[in-house]
Amino acid sequence: MYESILAPTDGSATADLAADHALALAAAFDASVTALGVVDAAQAAGPFDAGGVDDEFLDRLETEARRSVDGVTERAGDVPVDGTVVEGDPAETIVDRAADHDLVVLGTHGRSAIDRVLTGSTSAQVVRESPAPVVTVRSDEGESAAGEESTAGDAEATDDESPLGYDDVLVPTDGSDAAEAAVDHGIAVAEAFDATVHAVNVVDVSAVAGGAGVAAGAGGAGTAGTVGSDLLQPMIENGEEATERVAERARAEGLDAVTDVGEGSPGSMLVDYVDEEDVDFVTMGTHGHTGLDRVLLGSTTERTMRNVSVPVLSVRASEDDGAE
Repeated sequence: MYESILAPTDGSATADLAADHALALAAAFDASVTALGVVDAAQAAGPFDAGGVDDEFLDRLETEARRSVDGVTERAGDVPVDGTVVEGDPAETIVDRAADHDLVVLGTHGRSAIDRVLTGSTSAQVVRESPAPVVTVRSDEGESAAGEESTAGDAEATDDESPLGYDDVLVPTDGSDAAEAAVDHGIAVAEAFDATVHAVNVVDVSAVAGGAGVAAGAGGAGTAGTVGSDLLQPMIENGEEATERVAERARAEGLDAVTDVGEGSPGSMLVDYVDEEDVDFVTMGTHGHTGLDRVLLGSTTERTMRNVSVPVLSVRASEDDGAE
């Protein structure tokens, strides 16, 4: 599924951790990695961007970017890595380069060379606009697998001894085209690491309550509970059907698979599920081209990216899949 992986890096601990995940995925899929350092020349501009450029500061940024890229190459093991440093706007450059790759893996926090906090700017823009699926990686403690002797790029990086091996892969689904776009990726990652697939659906009870409230206004407050139940059961059944379809596809590939349908806030419940079930990797579908305000299950993808400390692979459905 993946032959070429783009790994933007700024040398921060989280960027190094993301690069190690990129190397682990590359080793599992027999892919190559492009380690990309982006020098934001705007940061070297004089006060108020008066047209001047601080050449000394620009040289320092380029040196740091080259050191970051070289660090990925040094940890690559058997994975072929092409390191490159370019000038430009970080998000726009990553999106542009993503067109030549099958997957992008980047950290959600970084130094100012990639716009300080990637979660709020660069990574969000990349997820919205990248023509390739994007894996975002964050670290609660800012620790990097690269801080120790990394085995991410070794040929045996997918065995149980690897700190970056994935044993449990979460595939949230609501049966939509956007969700289905991520299923193939989730199963492929699970197959590469011999992981268990967790097919999960969360019924958004707030949406059900809203529908019940409208009905109760017309038929009397006493009918609210009944209407709510009438609305809830079909959604639960749809969730069961959607998760079982994913599980059947996983089992057809020889993988273990479990299903779960819950009720509550999708974002909160998925974050809790990751913690409770020790999930190592998440794949989620997004849709549309207008941003993270129109992702699968509302803002669920964005919330998951921000609140779990495991990689989250975001797959945007194409227009041919019904996305708007």
